[in-house]
Amino acid sequence: MRKEFERTTPESAGISSEGILKFLDALEYGGFTQMHGLMIMRHDKIVAEGWWDPFAPGLHHMCNSLTKTYMGTAIGAAYTEGLLDLDDKLYDIFPEYKPENPTEFQENLTIRNTLRFATGMDHFPSMEGNWVKNFINLDLTYMPGTRFFYNSVASTFLGKVIEKLTGMTVYEYLEEKVFPYIGIDAENLDHGIAPEGYDMWAWRTVSTTEDNLRLMKLYKDGGVASGKRILSEEYVKLATSFQTDNSTEANPAADNHVGYGFQMWMCRYPGAYRADGAGGQFSIVIPDKDMIVSINENAFGGAQKTLDAVWDVLMPAVMDDALPENEEGLKKLQGRLKHLSIEHPVFAPYDEKKACFEGSFRASEGTFDFYLRGMGAQENVPGLTPKFAEKLILSFTPMELSVTWQATDRTREKLVFSMDGTRRLNHLETPWEFASKCYANAYFEEAGVLVLELLWPENNSSRMLKVSLTDDGILVSERIMRFREGAAELTAKFVRE
Repeated sequence: MRKEFERTTPESAGISSEGILKFLDALEYGGFTQMHGLMIMRHDKIVAEGWWDPFAPGLHHMCNSLTKTYMGTAIGAAYTEGLLDLDDKLYDIFPEYKPENPTEFQENLTIRNTLRFATGMDHFPSMEGNWVKNFINLDLTYMPGTRFFYNSVASTFLGKVIEKLTGMTVYEYLEEKVFPYIGIDAENLDHGIAPEGYDMWAWRTVSTTEDNLRLMKLYKDGGVASGKRILSEEYVKLATSFQTDNSTEANPAADNHVGYGFQMWMCRYPGAYRADGAGGQFSIVIPDKDMIVSINENAFGGAQKTLDAVWDVLMPAVMDDALPENEEGLKKLQGRLKHLSIEHPVFAPYDEKKACFEGSFRASEGTFDFYLRGMGAQENVPGLTPKFAEKLILSFTPMELSVTWQATDRTREKLVFSMDGTRRLNHLETPWEFASKCYANAYFEEAGVLVLELLWPENNSSRMLKVSLTDDGILVSERIMRFREGAAELTAKFVRE
């Protein structure tokens, strides 16, 4: 049932090409983000779209917490089918976990309050053992419905509600009830399963920029797609409007303090709402302009600045009526959109100590691996055995560096790093992330210091490793950013064999 969107000029939709060019300037030259993908829709037509090479339109990309809006949509579809009521109590859905004497707070934990992150919790339940039972029986600090507490466990729990009521996983339910009608290719959209077997529909979906736009178009269109009602009018109205006061949210982002709906955020721009994932995975609906802006990025300087650019730079370029066509401005915009690229790698392949990096090195202190350091980092996923490097073998060929590493489980992996100013595509299966495509490049930062860069185009993460010569081998170091924490230093020493 998928229908391709019609493309049109910005001016015909009442947006100036120059305004979109200024928006691109703000994103590319602001120093706060690495852009990956952008789509702008107005009046159901695409007026601008572009992807920064090596990112691409059909390449799925980690959503992070934008995943929660997919979860909320599954609940909305089940509500519309009459499978649940928003005020159903969780103990009525899972009576097998109801204690003999539940508290008043626990008795008032409903689907509605779970959707809007007003569970009464101020800390997370344990995910060990029977985590569903742990969630539903957690001692609550507040009466449900009275306090906002951002809660990925609650979103994951909603997946268990879908399973219990439908006999299907969330993915299976969306694949049957939602995706065909809104035009999402389910085979190119994936989600996480933790070792304990629970669906991770809180932050572990990978989808395309357009998938996220199509999801939010369902809400913009009042819950109807392909002539079928997917979400009731009531559910759409509730999901996209102020349901919980989140003004006490610890995140300093201004757009995180103006209200929360059902698994989506309200915006400072009046009436606007958004699906939102860490690092700037946005799909923003602006109803009074009949407009959607969908973005994938790695906002290392703060995703709020991207939203500021939408409100302060893009929106002033949006008029109520069509504008005169601007052939010169349109030509510049189309040329710009066709040639988007993230920053090029450094070209510095020569060093007088280059030969000293070649050879076999054995781990002597610290731990290290080459895997993706996304939000599903290895130490945060129970049940996975670490695969740290116990041996590194480095060798150079003209304009390339090959690194073979033997892990603690005796398996071997090989990465080839380009040194000619390009990125070399590798395939590295990461145990706890979907990303397998991995671009790698290397250069000499200074004498005796080799920089290795890794970029995963299916994610919003990258790594920069420094390999420094020591008296008896090499030292690998890296500054690692952890979610909502400061940078930590990773160091591992390897001695020459």
